[in-house]
Amino acid sequence: MNTQELIITWATPVFFLLIGMELLVARLRGRHAYASNDAMNSIGLGVISQIVGVFSKLLTLGIYAWCVEHLALFALPADRWWVWAGALLLYDFCYYWLHRCGHRVNILWAAHVVHHQSEHYNLSTALRQTGSGVLLSWLFYLPMAVLGVPFKVFVIVALIDLLYQFWVHTEQIGRLGWFDRVFCSPSNHRAHHAVNDRYLDRNYGGILIVWDRLFGSFVEEDDSDPPVYGTRSPLRSWNPLWANVEVYWHTAVDAWHAQRWRDKLLLWLKPPGWRPADVAMRYPKPAFVMPGERFDPPVPKALMIYALVQFALLLGMTTQFLGMAGTASLPALLAYALYLVVGLSVLGALMERRLWALWLEGARVLATALVPLLIGRWFGIARLDGHFALAIAAVFGFSALALLWVSQSSSMARAASAAN
Repeated sequence: MNTQELIITWATPVFFLLIGMELLVARLRGRHAYASNDAMNSIGLGVISQIVGVFSKLLTLGIYAWCVEHLALFALPADRWWVWAGALLLYDFCYYWLHRCGHRVNILWAAHVVHHQSEHYNLSTALRQTGSGVLLSWLFYLPMAVLGVPFKVFVIVALIDLLYQFWVHTEQIGRLGWFDRVFCSPSNHRAHHAVNDRYLDRNYGGILIVWDRLFGSFVEEDDSDPPVYGTRSPLRSWNPLWANVEVYWHTAVDAWHAQRWRDKLLLWLKPPGWRPADVAMRYPKPAFVMPGERFDPPVPKALMIYALVQFALLLGMTTQFLGMAGTASLPALLAYALYLVVGLSVLGALMERRLWALWLEGARVLATALVPLLIGRWFGIARLDGHFALAIAAVFGFSALALLWVSQSSSMARAASAAN
């Protein structure tokens, strides 16, 4: 496990502790800060982002390491405070432009949109990260490599910038006076996540909000116009795979329908929402209307409890997956990653009351119970202790029975039938 993965792994319990504290504070204030389905979806997308990160290091870090070794104009020392301070400032500046372009260039928005899809705004939203951002985001940090920022310094300041942004995703912290004028704060970032006309495409700063003030993209939160969260093309799904591909898919469909090759290209490069005249005329979309209700399909209580328990088990498995990332074989990692992503996707479908998801979830928990017991192996563990195999079989065997009971309940049957 490399330094970045190690720090994230150790930070994860802190994230969940802070989420618990936020939930408690909101309850004491009589506010409804969380919805279980939305929080599970956001955290699940963060899990998928971490899984993708295991396989994308060559692109995200390997290219930087090569560039700093072969293209650097200066040999900056990694043991000087001013190099670290300058690197953090430069990284935040590069992040500002990546973030701004992520809202103004459709192919970049297709990746970044994942972070904005939640219609709630809480600390779980901070964990809602894209799985496809690695494809192009590295381009914005190459100036740091050319200037000679050492690889180790780059990795650590990137992590600092990312971890800083966790705490600003909350409605439980109000205005902070002078701090709001200099740094990205909860108030500033609430405005960034809003779909109101006043706030749209503003406040891109990661640590410093000064960049927005310098480049004309700052807006102050206005109590008379409370932020409404989400996107102007609502996701309305708990499927984490669809969350990652929805904009790519819709753009590809429009590109297919476009008659001119120039428009087929411009669809990816223009701001989100732009469509060629011929496509807009033949396949019109309704104008944006401020949402009145959040996406929240009713879920029977028993099913929600089942989903939460299975989600917790998948989180535990993800920790094991990240821990074995540096030692396990590629086939083992790919198989484990597929298992985790399928598990998260099926839970999302269960929360949408999809009848087919009951069958897939039943197959998943039964396989999880039987395979370790029959072959004595688990992902990354060549020889599984007999007691451990029995424990896995017991947990997921009981899960299969619980799912059977849930599926037989009249409320679940009616809900699944209505949804399908």
